[in-house]
Amino acid sequence: MMLIITLEIVGAVFVQQLETQNLRQFKSQISLQRYVSTNLTTQLSRANTDASNRQIRILLSDANIPSTANAQILVIDNKGTIRGTNEANNQQVVGQKTTDDTVKKVIYNNSAGSETTTFDASANQYYYTKVTPLIKQSSGSSTPVGVVYIRANLESVYDSISKVTAIYLVAAIIAIAMGLVLSIVISRAITVPITEMKEQTQRIARGDYSGQVKVYGNDELGQLASAVNNLSVRVEEAQESTESERRRLNSVLAHMTDGVLATDRRGNVTIINETAVEFLDVDSNQAIGESILDILHIRNQYTLRDLLENPDEIMLDFSTDDHDLILQAYFSLIQRESGFISGLACVLHDVTEQQKIDQDRKQFVSNVSHELRTPLTSVRSYVEALSDGAWKDPKVAPKFLKVTQEETDRMIRMINDLLTLSRMDSGTQKLNLELVNLNELYNYILNRFDMIIDSDEQKDRSDKHYTIKRELTKRDLWVEIDTDRFTQVIDNIMNNAIKYSPDGGVITCRLIETNNNVILSISDQGLGIPRADIPHVFDRFYRVDKARSRAQGGTGLGLAISKEVIQSLGGKIWVESREGHGSTFYISLPYEPYDEGDDLWDEA
Repeated sequence: MMLIITLEIVGAVFVQQLETQNLRQFKSQISLQRYVSTNLTTQLSRANTDASNRQIRILLSDANIPSTANAQILVIDNKGTIRGTNEANNQQVVGQKTTDDTVKKVIYNNSAGSETTTFDASANQYYYTKVTPLIKQSSGSSTPVGVVYIRANLESVYDSISKVTAIYLVAAIIAIAMGLVLSIVISRAITVPITEMKEQTQRIARGDYSGQVKVYGNDELGQLASAVNNLSVRVEEAQESTESERRRLNSVLAHMTDGVLATDRRGNVTIINETAVEFLDVDSNQAIGESILDILHIRNQYTLRDLLENPDEIMLDFSTDDHDLILQAYFSLIQRESGFISGLACVLHDVTEQQKIDQDRKQFVSNVSHELRTPLTSVRSYVEALSDGAWKDPKVAPKFLKVTQEETDRMIRMINDLLTLSRMDSGTQKLNLELVNLNELYNYILNRFDMIIDSDEQKDRSDKHYTIKRELTKRDLWVEIDTDRFTQVIDNIMNNAIKYSPDGGVITCRLIETNNNVILSISDQGLGIPRADIPHVFDRFYRVDKARSRAQGGTGLGLAISKEVIQSLGGKIWVESREGHGSTFYISLPYEPYDEGDDLWDEA
């Protein structure tokens, strides 16, 4: 294209210069000689006679005008009369008035003459027209006596120009063809290596580093091809290193027990591990690109600027009705070596259990303090009363001493229960396991409560009466348990059933066998447990009816101890209750059916 444009420009300039030069030469050829112009001026100064006109015709015939110009020469005086012409076949125009406006303008306006090039469409020819005034000089003055009108055909000029132009065009076409062939050869020599390098870079962009660019020489393209090959090797090594680091990072993030999030400088999440996905209950694909403020639900409390300027730890509570979840979020800045902050890193640590332990510890200290303070205050009051002289009163002193003893026993029981729970929590509580017939043991425990019912002390009490109903399987169920601890559990549940049963109530005790388990249940007809309190009845120091429980001597630890004992035996304990319809406590223990033909003691 550059070659074509260059040749076109050069051709246009050349043709234009050629045309200008030929026209200048042509104009000089058709100009009248000085002596002709002088003699014509002399003849026009004379009167319009045949002799004068004949002399003008002779002068025009002597004018050295090329025949190829096919020029028409008219001599016109200052009155507009044609005095002579060089055309032998057109002598009839002599003596006529000229009709040419240009000639009239030069004659009557004393113009300096004119030169024009016109195109005759009918003849399809270019014509050169020149009107030259003839001036007579006399006594220092100039008098126009007429004009010479020359009209010449430019066909010869433009024919030569066309021939030269045609020759130039042929030469240009040949040069362009040769240039195109040469440019194609050169361009292929350049573009083939460039194309190969482009394809190699595209393969590198796709992650394929196996190809190599062919080096055709030691020129700049060859050096560039070698550089591309070296780049491919370096990029492959860097990619392998980066991929290895990425896999290592993904492995670390995947196996971390803490949640990890990373953001860009706008606070949008770019990395989130599986632990964080589970903590936040979000979809990993949807989380990518979301603002960390929305992911952590802290937009109302913090802005991104707050996190960037004061990266600190934040407590996040994601607890629901189904489960508790408290996270501690640690923020840190992701900075380049230049100090430019490119994002945030957030580590989410699950502190639910720690918070629960702290809360339980605080609640435990509060409960123990409260439970001990009440009996101690009571004991102190009665001791102060006795010290003030009440011990001398034979009616008051025994009552005060009895209350003091009961409160002391209550504190001792609570401390023993606390010690038992402490040993169970630390794992130092030993279990004396033995294979026992659960039917007999259960009946034995219930028989003790029957004896209490039949005792004279119970009969003398007129405030409450109750009965125990048994619904036990007839089959012997041999279970490996700690009989003392199991008896303690049954005692706790039975005592609660007796405490909360109404007068005349029935306590129903059941024992059944299921698949690999035995189920014990104790049902009462008491007031029942509100639905909101059922999940907490096995918590330490928890009481549904605190005032009544404390009045009846409860410590709030019996069911907590029962739960720990049953769990240590590999079983489960739970309660079902409706407020106003009584409660049923269930105990499930693992059980393997025993065939009487087996020897229980042949285990060694």
